Amino acid sequence: MRNKNKKQTEKFQIADLRRKADQGAANAQYSLGVMYGAGQGVPKDYTMARQWWEKAAAQGKMGAQYNLGFLYALGQGVPQDYAMARQWYEKAAAQGDADAQTILGVMYHLGQGVPLDYAQARQWYEKADARGDARAQSNLGVMYHLGQGVPQDYAQARQWFMKADARGDAEAANSLGVLHQEGHGVPQYTAKANRCFQKAAERGRISQRILRSLNENTMARSSASRRRQGE
Repeated sequence: MRNKNKKQTEKFQIADLRRKADQGAANAQYSLGVMYGAGQGVPKDYTMARQWWEKAAAQGKMGAQYNLGFLYALGQGVPQDYAMARQWYEKAAAQGDADAQTILGVMYHLGQGVPLDYAQARQWYEKADARGDARAQSNLGVMYHLGQGVPQDYAQARQWFMKADARGDAEAANSLGVLHQEGHGVPQYTAKANRCFQKAAERGRISQRILRSLNENTMARSSASRRRQGE
C-alpha cells in the first residue's frame, strides 16, 4: 500500500511540474529536463530532456544552458557537436557557472572542438578559480608544471596544486606527489610523494594522467552534482 501511495504521489508531482512547465516556469522546465535526462519518475529520454532544457535556457536558466552543452558534447539525444556544446557552455559561463568555465578551459587546453589555445584555457581556468573550482586550480598547476602557454614554473605549479589539494582534488594530490617524486621545485622526497599518491588514491583517483580529457565521466560527475543541488 505504501509503495502504491508513493507512486501516486510521484505521478501527482510530475503532473503538477508539467503544468507549471507548460505555463512557462523556467525552474519547472529545467526540473522536467533533469527527470527525463536521469529517468527519474519518467522513462529516460534525452530528446525530451533537451526540449525542456531549451525552453528553460531560452529564459536564461543557467543550469539548463550547462546541461545542453553536456548533451552536445557527449552526443546524447543529439549528434555530437562540440561547436554547439561550446556555445551553450559559454552562455552558462557568462552567468558565472564555474563548471562551464572549467570545461571551456579544458576544451581549449586540449584543442577539443576548438583550436588549441593555452591563453584561452588559462583565462577560463582563472575565471573558475575565482569561484573556487578545484579542477581549474589543478589544471592551472598543470600548465605551469609543463610550461603550457606560460613559462615553466614549478613553484607556481606547486602553489596551484596545493590550492586545489586543499579543496580535496585527487588530481592535485597526485600532481604534488609527482613534484616530490621528481624533485621539481621541491626537494626530492619519496616518502612525501608516496603520501600524496596515497591521498589521491583515497580520494578515488583512477586515471594515471595528470590532466584528464574532457570525457563522459568528468561531465557526468558535474551533472550528477547539479541534480543533487537542484540547480
